[in-house]
Amino acid sequence: MASDVDTAPLVGRAELMRTVRSALLGDGAHGQTAAVFLTGESGVGKTRLLGELGDQLRDQGAVVLTGSCLDIGDASPLHPLLQALRRFDADVSTSHARATSAVRGLLQMFADETAGPDGAGALLERVSRGLHLIAEGRPLVLILDDLQWVDRSTRQLLLYLLAGLGDLQLSVLAAVRAESLQGAHPLRRVLTELRRLRTVRVLDLAPLDRADTEELATAVVGRTLSADAAEQVWQRSGGNPFVIEELARDLRDGRDGLSETLREIFLDRVDALPQHAHAVVHAVAAGVEPVQHWLLAQVLRLPEDELIDAARAAVAHRLLVGADDGYRLRHRLVAEVLAHELLPAERSGLHRRYAEALTAAPGELHQARLAHHWRLAGEPARALPAAVAAAQEAERLHGYAEAHRHWSAALQLAAEPGPPAVDRVELLGNAAEAAHHCGEHARALALLEELVALRGGEPSCALHIRRARYLAAAGRSALAEEEYQRALEAADCSPRERAAAAARLAELLLHLGRYADAGQRAREALALAENVEGSATEVVLASSALGFSDAFLEDPDAGLAVMRDALDTAERAGQPEDVACAYLHLAELLTGPLNVLEEGVVVARRGAERVAELGLGRTWGTRLLAIAINGLFRVGQWAEAEKVVAAALRHRPSGADAVELLLARCRLSVGYGDIDAAGRDLDAVATLLAGGGARHVIPLLTLRSGLAMWEGRHDVARLAVQRGLTESRSDDVMILSALVWHGLRAEAEAHASRTMAVDPTAVRRLRDVADRMARKSAGAARPVRSVVEGFLALCAAEVSRLDSSDPELWAASVSEWDRRHHPYPAAYSRLRQAEALLARRSRLATAGKLLREAYRVAQGLGAVPLTSEIRELAGRARVSLEEHETTGGTRSAPAESADDELAALTAREREVLALVAEGLTNKEIGQRLFISERTIGVHVSHIFDKLQVRTRVQASAIQLRNQRG
Repeated sequence: MASDVDTAPLVGRAELMRTVRSALLGDGAHGQTAAVFLTGESGVGKTRLLGELGDQLRDQGAVVLTGSCLDIGDASPLHPLLQALRRFDADVSTSHARATSAVRGLLQMFADETAGPDGAGALLERVSRGLHLIAEGRPLVLILDDLQWVDRSTRQLLLYLLAGLGDLQLSVLAAVRAESLQGAHPLRRVLTELRRLRTVRVLDLAPLDRADTEELATAVVGRTLSADAAEQVWQRSGGNPFVIEELARDLRDGRDGLSETLREIFLDRVDALPQHAHAVVHAVAAGVEPVQHWLLAQVLRLPEDELIDAARAAVAHRLLVGADDGYRLRHRLVAEVLAHELLPAERSGLHRRYAEALTAAPGELHQARLAHHWRLAGEPARALPAAVAAAQEAERLHGYAEAHRHWSAALQLAAEPGPPAVDRVELLGNAAEAAHHCGEHARALALLEELVALRGGEPSCALHIRRARYLAAAGRSALAEEEYQRALEAADCSPRERAAAAARLAELLLHLGRYADAGQRAREALALAENVEGSATEVVLASSALGFSDAFLEDPDAGLAVMRDALDTAERAGQPEDVACAYLHLAELLTGPLNVLEEGVVVARRGAERVAELGLGRTWGTRLLAIAINGLFRVGQWAEAEKVVAAALRHRPSGADAVELLLARCRLSVGYGDIDAAGRDLDAVATLLAGGGARHVIPLLTLRSGLAMWEGRHDVARLAVQRGLTESRSDDVMILSALVWHGLRAEAEAHASRTMAVDPTAVRRLRDVADRMARKSAGAARPVRSVVEGFLALCAAEVSRLDSSDPELWAASVSEWDRRHHPYPAAYSRLRQAEALLARRSRLATAGKLLREAYRVAQGLGAVPLTSEIRELAGRARVSLEEHETTGGTRSAPAESADDELAALTAREREVLALVAEGLTNKEIGQRLFISERTIGVHVSHIFDKLQVRTRVQASAIQLRNQRG
């Protein structure tokens, strides 16, 4: 089933195509017949694959004959072969006179053929000889589409040729529509016989997975899909490429609903079912998947044998999927189509039978399903208690997204006429809390405001605390701080509530980087909690804030011990948010102030797994993964960090959780030089950070400055830094020192590029801030001082660039960052040290060595802008960047022969080039080598430069030429 509109790319089939090519023309198939039969449902892409494979096999030198079987009962014998011969005759060039003569001879033989005493065997032998003449010693491939409609004579020919009974050695590639092979279909027996042959393979063409579905839909739409749109296409299509393309076109063209094309296709498939199978599909479409067999039996009330036969037919027609836990629709679109085919009374009757069957079932009640079916049966009074029970059950199992959905359904049901009177304030409170826990922060705030309006009067202390929690989670930190202050000042605040407000305010101040204030509030909270029974949550929050504050400002070991105790307390108490908070601040401390990066990354990833088990993966889990990404970035494991980004994005975070993740991803994008992606993330963070604190604003402006410098927009970089310097309420000298370095670097870059004048006032202010940081960090914990000293070394070296760059200051910076195992700033410092040495025309050999070391690190990271700057400097100075070359640019004795075109490539680049020559995309190469797509792009760029080619085809030709050599 091919799309007849615009051609979409072929996605997710590269591995299958390699398998088919190898089976038909590979070493294992040489000198003997071979066959591949592709099976799959309609629309899965069989015809498209046959076309692509046919083109590739022709490019490999094979003679390819292509034909299709007809969906008519009286098709002429050997019709697909005749069609293939006529097409070949029309396309073959006059240079193949012998092949043309053989084709026309075969066609004439078919025209003159009459029944004779020799029978079918003689005809098959003559066909075999004719095909042998057409091949002219080349591999011959017969491609047949829609083989489910094959005529009897063609079936016999396939058996004859593939069994090796003729003198022809050929390959057969055929596509079969799987749902058509039902009952006693004659092709089933043929395939069964052919499977016994060692050179015959039957491959099932599976639907696309989630990632490939999104890639195909994105290509058709022409832009990146939103997370909701991508999920909707995946759920509705079931990975069927034809359906994906149709749905994507509807999205692209702004069409709502289901296209008539898809509607008619699925209706035809359902209408082709036997009567009882038709009823089974309708019932499963109305049910909540998976629909268990016993439940389906209760709803349909069919005898067991008839029900099994009907379900088997629906599965065989590729409309249902059967598993141990029940039946599912292969495509959710079927449910949409069938919803319009039943009368309202029929639909409500089906849902009523489901609800009655579930109510009567022994054992545990299925509350979520009951609520769903009673609601659609028109019984809100019976649906409401089930929805409430389902929400409570989901919360008990930490399924907060499900709980939010059920509480929302309960609110809707309570508003309908008929249900018994319920406490709407209580429903709103439960729904808001579930929304908060599952990351729907805006929804949580809206529900809370509705609750406040419904209750009337002044908000209580508890409501102030709740609103503050929701505001903080939404990234609106300034408003959250005000709400906590109101709670502490409220006259009705109980000792427990006062302790809770103080502890949560301490935790918020910690997020804002105000560590001294956080420590003070934490001590107050702990003192208040001493007089409150069962105050584990308050103790955990306050202890985490106090431990972090002490570790940053005073004693790292003592503070770390307090935080580990807080985690133990949280695990014993078992409150999900307490566990999450303790993990978060412990991981932050290790990857940040203490600079114990490897352990911090482990703690962050372990914490993310733990909080996901507790139902908080979308919120706290995302933040923990963001911490892991930052740690991996600093230690130079950028490819691994990308994998963690992809895992975190699957949570689809919002609010402050999204801010943490977007900032972490943006660091990678700036390092990679992905200007557009970094800009989008920074704009998104700026939008989300209304009312945010310095702990987020300063990194945002630092990244914006770094991005602007790679773009050559030094005035933008200067403004970003100046804005960041106004954020004066943070105790975090580490993030401030990074900002000051970027400010001085912007002035130095402007001076070097002569794009704008250096601002002496800005330089003086930045140097003053650097001096203040040095004094302030002197009283901080030793690990904090260590990190700040690294940035101060960069600052001093950047200042020297404004006059005459001092190589000794850059050497000091190299030493500082090497000691901390931060490869990126160390590589940058080596570049600048080499630049300073070359400018002074001194120690040229040392400069070359520094450039090669920096180049090796930058290439390994995939840091494109830094790599480009290193190569530019090396080019100007005529310094070779290859390890096996001397600094003067003259090649030392090469390991390989001088005529080896690939001698200039590194081992990794050779690996990448070999896979490029196989036709793999950058994404597929990355998956094969377990490194990021961006890193592959960097390798491919270097390969092109070294081989002096401009296209993948040219590079592949060099690879293949050297393989043959």
